[in-house]
Amino acid sequence: MHAEFPNPIRIPNLPRPRALMRAGVLAAAGLGWAASAQAIDFGPFTLNGFVKAEATRVSSYCKDNSCQVDPQAGKEFIWADELVQGKGYGAGTTHVTLVQPYLSAKFDLPRGFKLSGLISQRWRDGKEDFKGFWYDKSVALSHEDYGSLRVGAMLTRAWSMADYPFGTDIGLADPWASSGSGYGVLTRAVRYTSRPFDVFEGDLVVEGTYDMGKSGWERNKPRFFELWVHYGRGDLSVDVMLQDARNGTPSAFSHGPFTGLFYDSRFDEALGGSSQGIAMAMARYRVDARIEVLGGVRANRWSGAYAKLLESRTVNPGGFDIWNSPFNVDWSTDLGGGVYKGYAARSVDVVLGARYRIGKWTASTGMLYLGQADTDNPSERGQSNSATINTIGLEYDVGQGLRVYANAGIVNYRLKGLAPTSMPSNSAFTSIDSRLERSGNWFGGGFVYTF
Repeated sequence: MHAEFPNPIRIPNLPRPRALMRAGVLAAAGLGWAASAQAIDFGPFTLNGFVKAEATRVSSYCKDNSCQVDPQAGKEFIWADELVQGKGYGAGTTHVTLVQPYLSAKFDLPRGFKLSGLISQRWRDGKEDFKGFWYDKSVALSHEDYGSLRVGAMLTRAWSMADYPFGTDIGLADPWASSGSGYGVLTRAVRYTSRPFDVFEGDLVVEGTYDMGKSGWERNKPRFFELWVHYGRGDLSVDVMLQDARNGTPSAFSHGPFTGLFYDSRFDEALGGSSQGIAMAMARYRVDARIEVLGGVRANRWSGAYAKLLESRTVNPGGFDIWNSPFNVDWSTDLGGGVYKGYAARSVDVVLGARYRIGKWTASTGMLYLGQADTDNPSERGQSNSATINTIGLEYDVGQGLRVYANAGIVNYRLKGLAPTSMPSNSAFTSIDSRLERSGNWFGGGFVYTF
């Protein structure tokens, strides 16, 4: 579970004058962050952010993937399948701390234009969340009538909005936002966000984002495109995101950075291309001042990626074999020279939730279904499995930016074996390994402080 953008402007909230709603939509869509009540202002600069700490008790837990014979191997490699025989496992405790500051600046320009900048980084348990990658490092030019143009490092809408506020509000931030065939962190992006348009007595915002990925790739040049469409009318909010990516790192981890096919572009000529993308819709409706219901659906698409031995330890004495980043591979047949075929796959994931607020208390419940995948791969790589995650939560708003919460959940896998295709690892999100248990549960709590 993650928090993102402290105290965001929620679109929509309660009915309000059209001018205020349009201003809120533009701030959230075009600028990409919202100021906190505890923010520190100095001249044109604003410093805000959040600190989060959480501890969870899990019914079945293998710390640091220690139940796996090769704990460093990723799920897509067949040698990651084997478990340590006779190793005991049981209940365990996990914990996480997140710290993310946002430093922004805004400058008024002639003719109603505004120049702004944002720098933001997240530290997880004292380390950069993605080493070498910024969560945001961008500049933007905006105008109330023309929208905004932003350039630099930034987050995708599909991950950031699914993570917070949508997934966080129902205890499913990580399982919903970080699963599937999308990407979450952009490095060299250009984003245009339109001004809000009046459509059917509501507000419509359209946004396009393009990222060229990392340099150094000539044969397999990476490219990424995301389309975001938001519609808000009264208490209804609908967001649609489409992503299409070519030659990014093949994965089922929608939080990951979009860079290139592999971490080292010197293998460009030795690799074949890859593509993946998502089509996702999320909606929330405020029934009244106390009750809110949420729902979302996501279609995942992977082209698959061949596995290829790029460099053998026999050529590199004292070293190790270097493989590319494969996806959905049939490891039963060597096509020659350490090459194994990767197959295309498609799946559909669904999320539902509800929130009930009384005063400073908010109760929530959520359900996520990660579906089976449709693929021609003759080997079982998790495509026959599915997962259902149910959560309940209770939050109390202490005030002055501090919220405390407790939560509990249960996961049920369709099969005992490799995790569903849209999960990045066999124990992702819940710490309960699908190869060891068909079901498991957890409970925990923590706090979030925004400033």
